Amino acid sequence: MLVVSMGLAGLAAAVHVYIFWMESFAWTRPATRKVFGIATEEEAQTTRALAYNQGFYNLFLALMAVVGIVLLALDQTAAGAALVFAGCGSMALAALVLVAGSRSYASAAAKQGVLPLLAVVTLAIAVV
Repeated sequence: MLVVSMGLAGLAAAVHVYIFWMESFAWTRPATRKVFGIATEEEAQTTRALAYNQGFYNLFLALMAVVGIVLLALDQTAAGAALVFAGCGSMALAALVLVAGSRSYASAAAKQGVLPLLAVVTLAIAVV
């Protein structure tokens, strides 16, 4: 079960690294604007600094999960589990906040929240 949790956490981290790239470096591209529902180039330019910051937030959550995975692989279970719980738990809770703000974001929340939630659940089963 621990290997499953590590795999799910790794996939969740990969999704959040991709979100980081879109928010921090591709925000004004038409394809990225479509993903995030940004209608105009002007709106993208106006929100660019906020998206840049949010992108790095996603990167840091991904890095936390990855370091946790590495520590779990090195049999440092307590520290590794703490980092995976914190990183993936924050990802899952952020997805909950997203959908709580507007149900129109349910699909986006599911895409960014299901994998980390499953990682947390399987990790809890594995280490408890």
